[in-house]
Amino acid sequence: MARAISTRVNGPTRKSIASKSAIRMPAFLAIDMFCGAGGTTRGLLDAGGYVIAGIDKDPKCERTYTENNGNFTLDRKPPYFFCRDIFPKSEQHPEGQQLKLRKELGALIERYRRLAPGVPLMFAICAPCQPFTTLARKELSQSRIARRRNDRNLLSEALKFVREFSPDIVLSENVAGISDPKFGGIWADFSSGLRRANYAVGSEVVCASRFGVPQYRKRSILVAVRKDKAKCGLAKELTLRLPTSDPLRTEVAVKAAIGHFPSLEAGELHDRIPNHRARALSPVNLQRIASAPPGASNSYLATTKFGDLSLPCHRRAAKKLKVSCFTDVYTRMSPDRPSPTITTKCHSISNGRFGHYDVSQNRGISLREAAVLQSFPEDYVFHPMHEVEGVARMIGNAVPPLLARSFAEFSLKLLDRRSFRARLRSPA
Repeated sequence: MARAISTRVNGPTRKSIASKSAIRMPAFLAIDMFCGAGGTTRGLLDAGGYVIAGIDKDPKCERTYTENNGNFTLDRKPPYFFCRDIFPKSEQHPEGQQLKLRKELGALIERYRRLAPGVPLMFAICAPCQPFTTLARKELSQSRIARRRNDRNLLSEALKFVREFSPDIVLSENVAGISDPKFGGIWADFSSGLRRANYAVGSEVVCASRFGVPQYRKRSILVAVRKDKAKCGLAKELTLRLPTSDPLRTEVAVKAAIGHFPSLEAGELHDRIPNHRARALSPVNLQRIASAPPGASNSYLATTKFGDLSLPCHRRAAKKLKVSCFTDVYTRMSPDRPSPTITTKCHSISNGRFGHYDVSQNRGISLREAAVLQSFPEDYVFHPMHEVEGVARMIGNAVPPLLARSFAEFSLKLLDRRSFRARLRSPA
């Protein structure tokens, strides 16, 4: 059950923790900004961290976040979930809660630094990626366009928290294209702001499949380390060099990741496996997916045993542009390769290559299968379980836990542990 949130911080005393022999110290403490359903938090926990709190504006994420992410160290409680608008209150942001959040985080960070002296502090800052996607703006309402415009400023607002609390590590993830100049240099400005705050910074575009995630998912990763806490020599480097793969993890194909799940029909919910639910399909879409070979384009649509099932709008676009368009929709995944990028529409065969690879199952992948392709544990339950659209949105928006874990582990290797021993010896 989720913990109630208030400005008063409840928790065990240092003495009570010290008296419990089973308690282990974490490898690091962490704050997860824009935590969503908890993909980053799950990865940080698996890397040995203690996540103090997750912050997200969407209250629908709270139950999923808190019920799946108990800490393994210190007081073994789930992270606090702060449903907060991180903008300062203003005429433009009348619901802004930045001042309140800074006070709440200040109290928590102070308490947990006392409970875990000499342990590094990490801020994970994975702002919503929608403002940096290529979705046509004409498909958006004016209110959604305004929200996306505001979301582009989230990194600059998060930078204020970094300046105030001086975490030892900053870890950030976003879409590969965030560094494109058409987005106004937001990624570069964020990096520059961290450098001015005395951090050594590195950024790289990586594919999640090379970190053990069973999915082709290109993402921009940023790692920043306080120069006074970095290993000797790193502080002098202009740019930190980030890995583009994890040598400890191999590429995982779709069949290896989800092939063990029980068969489903379109529209069916498994009675024992949470979130193992496939979206219902119309009769014509059932015919389309029944005709689709695994791993192929949708060129098959024109010559199925049911006749020409290609979409008129696609035919018009191909005729006008003299090239085939939207070739991944109404197609099946390849069993022998990682999946395509899992999006917020991962349950819909009309929105990408989201058909199940098994030709005996005429359906899109289930929500549970999508979560596994994002590298969530199989017992990670998304709420409310009766919903499809909302859960798919949580899954598609998440940072793959394995990707977060890999870069958390990498970031820790950049720290000079002697500086933390010095902090441990200094008086409180």
